[in-house]
Amino acid sequence: MGRFIRLKKGFDIHLAGKAEPRIASVDQPETFVIKPTDFHGIYMPKPVVKEGDVVKAGSVLFHDKRNEKIVFTAPVSGEIVEVKRGEKRKLLEIKILADKTVEHLNFSKYSVSDLANLTREKAIEQLLESGVWVNIVQRPFGIVADPNEKPKSIFISAFDSAPLAPDYNVLFKGQEQYFQAGIDVLKKLTSGPVHVNVHAEREISSVFSQAKGVELNKFSGPHPSGCVGVQIHHIDPINKGDVVWTIQPQGVIQIGKLFLNGIYDASRIIALAGSEVKQPQYYKTYTGASVKKFIANNIKSEHVRVISGNVLTGTNVGKEGHLGFFDHLITVIPEGDYYEFLGWIKPSFNKLSLHRAFGLLSFLNPKKEYVVDSNTHGEPRAFVQTGVFEKVTPMDILPTYLLKAIIAEDFDEMEALGIYEVIEEDLALCEFVDVSKHNVQELVREGIELIMNS
Repeated sequence: MGRFIRLKKGFDIHLAGKAEPRIASVDQPETFVIKPTDFHGIYMPKPVVKEGDVVKAGSVLFHDKRNEKIVFTAPVSGEIVEVKRGEKRKLLEIKILADKTVEHLNFSKYSVSDLANLTREKAIEQLLESGVWVNIVQRPFGIVADPNEKPKSIFISAFDSAPLAPDYNVLFKGQEQYFQAGIDVLKKLTSGPVHVNVHAEREISSVFSQAKGVELNKFSGPHPSGCVGVQIHHIDPINKGDVVWTIQPQGVIQIGKLFLNGIYDASRIIALAGSEVKQPQYYKTYTGASVKKFIANNIKSEHVRVISGNVLTGTNVGKEGHLGFFDHLITVIPEGDYYEFLGWIKPSFNKLSLHRAFGLLSFLNPKKEYVVDSNTHGEPRAFVQTGVFEKVTPMDILPTYLLKAIIAEDFDEMEALGIYEVIEEDLALCEFVDVSKHNVQELVREGIELIMNS
């Protein structure tokens, strides 16, 4: 029996340029990239390929040096054209020049009836060998799941409440069979329930509503209601010593395709959105795709910021960049590299703001869509305690004091104030509303790293 949870705290950011529900055709990108920086908890990624090597979809590109069973595999077939490294030879990305037709490695196939008799050990073995395992994220800390752990529950957020979020009815249409197969495999991995969480006020895709063997929970309320950390907090909170796993619907479907078809299928549908896009719409592609083909001749100006993901938690990849592993959205907004005189104090009728003193009319018309740029309208300054963080955090934690504890490196206070329950996306709105212009998400990750390494 699922639960219904109504959230009142939070803030919906309505931006212009939401993707129209149509899937456009475009030539597939020439290059695809897998980046270790998309994953947390990897000790030292060690490449097993070099430039010039030929790979198939599902071939191992690199692995975690601490646990070599955790491997990261190629989304497409082709030639390795770059193994990019940074300072101290840190692996930054592996780039593949893709074949015109994707050639897959073959893994074990299972029928629907076979899945019923599949053992936990066999399921984990195939998930690890194929590289599909890295879709599973472990809480606390938001790291790649440890296959030696057994979670008390598994959570799947079946809606996205972030700005310009794509419609899951478009992303996963017709994937019912694979999603159900993925659920059947995930149920082998935990002795607890598998939670699928939907939005009570939106149309629920049949992919999720018809899923069997899950707890279907309904949430209502503004962003960050779609963040899985908020959902965990209200259904099965994490205490010290607890382990919960999370996975996106795309990852569940990928698991289903692996076991039913015997291939590592990295295909996905993504949305191109934002005020600077001429035709915001959806495209079929693969994990790690170059964004170049999608934005070509489809942006209104050249002075833009191209983000893999949403404007709150996404990464600035530029016009030559690539889609992040967990992202199903490319956002294009105006670049905000300009100085605005008295921008931090001057009231405006055209600014989106939670603070009524700055956005004089935004609270009177909450559904209005705004064109925003990347300008922060101010520089970092002293930590001002306004109480606004608590207004956008629908969790029983005190984000202001948690952030101060992280800055002070007070481990006991961090634990007492909820560091085990949050990752960056859960407090991303705090960064948006912060008048002190702190990099809240960076602070959260710093606190997590301190606790993990203590």
